[in-house]
Amino acid sequence: MHGDASCQRVARSPVRHRHQERTIPHLAHNGPVNDLDPLAAFTALRTEEGEALLASLASYDPARELAVATRLRREHPAALVSAALGQARLRQRAAAKFGEEDARRMFFTPNGVEQSTRRPVAEHRAARFAALGVRGVADLCSGIGGDAIALARAGISVLAVDRDPLTAEVARANAEALGLSGLVEVRCADVTDIDTSPYDAVFADPARRGGRGRIFDPEAYSPPLSWAVGAARTRPLAALKVAPGIPHEAVPEDAEAEWISDGGDVKEAVLWFGTAPSTVRATLLPGPHTLTGRGLPNPPARPVGRYLYEPDGAAIRAHLVAEVAQDVSGGLIDETIAYITSDELHPTPYATAYEITDELLFNLKKLKALLRERGVGNLTVKKRGSAVEPEEIRRKVKPQGPNAATVFLTRVAGAPTMLIGRPV
Repeated sequence: MHGDASCQRVARSPVRHRHQERTIPHLAHNGPVNDLDPLAAFTALRTEEGEALLASLASYDPARELAVATRLRREHPAALVSAALGQARLRQRAAAKFGEEDARRMFFTPNGVEQSTRRPVAEHRAARFAALGVRGVADLCSGIGGDAIALARAGISVLAVDRDPLTAEVARANAEALGLSGLVEVRCADVTDIDTSPYDAVFADPARRGGRGRIFDPEAYSPPLSWAVGAARTRPLAALKVAPGIPHEAVPEDAEAEWISDGGDVKEAVLWFGTAPSTVRATLLPGPHTLTGRGLPNPPARPVGRYLYEPDGAAIRAHLVAEVAQDVSGGLIDETIAYITSDELHPTPYATAYEITDELLFNLKKLKALLRERGVGNLTVKKRGSAVEPEEIRRKVKPQGPNAATVFLTRVAGAPTMLIGRPV
């Protein structure tokens, strides 16, 4: 999700102390706070004292947390200090997704940081909604509000719905902290009870984590994908965020499927309704660069040429390797491997190109000798279709020297092969 996995109910266990007592929190400096549940702790952070304490931790060093906590507990309740330090840590982690400026003002939960949509991805989706003329979105399973923020910044009014009280309060605080309260209404409710008819579009992000980790069966999402698809079909436009590993056969025929990567990492898949049914696309950020399926057959396998192309993960997940191969006038090195080879260099945003200098059948002694001869100390090892782990290769060949090279552990025409090259 783009916030807590809170469309799925989670039982919260209170913190237990030695005497198992709960006391009413006192936020004055001389009042003890023996126990705060997560919602009470968050409420405490929103007080004048809590906000001042958080502001003082904007650039604190986590390595010195014990000393910092000891000093702060002389002036503030221990539970408030603990909550503030936890929030400061979350803000530092969140900077990678939201940017430092926003992260310093926002509030987070551990699941919210882990599962939030990365800001460039949320902004891309919001831009698509805006370009489609959407003015109001019902954001179901809104989490801590990452997507709601992006939608509001695109000028779209948002109803953000999450059934977990803490998560809803965090989302509300984030809209307020970023000056977006006028465009974001937060409601703590079960998404299945929401009337979406007043809105142009629906965006849903069902929870894909349970007590045992990630959930891979779309019908085990909370709520299930089938419910989300039904909700999507009630409005002229909709987008459903799903796991990038969703089987293609699980994509409804009336949906467009978009796989999105950011900086080379595949982040999510989105099912769009009301746009281009049965279309498959891969979108690469920054850019955006969008590759649309052309219904091509799988490209044939051919001998390794001068260049090797490694398709972006979004193109692979979207089954658009054939489109990338056509664009670079290439073929596959093996009919089961998503590496493309060509005799020509064709710059493309959808694949990283390497110039291949050597092709060897898998043999570590020969590889070690070749790397020593070339003076390769900076060795990048990539694998696709090989059971050998890159760390094992680096450990055994012991690269030394001033030069750099990339080794691909793969198969060529079914044979275990090592391709040596360098990025173009």
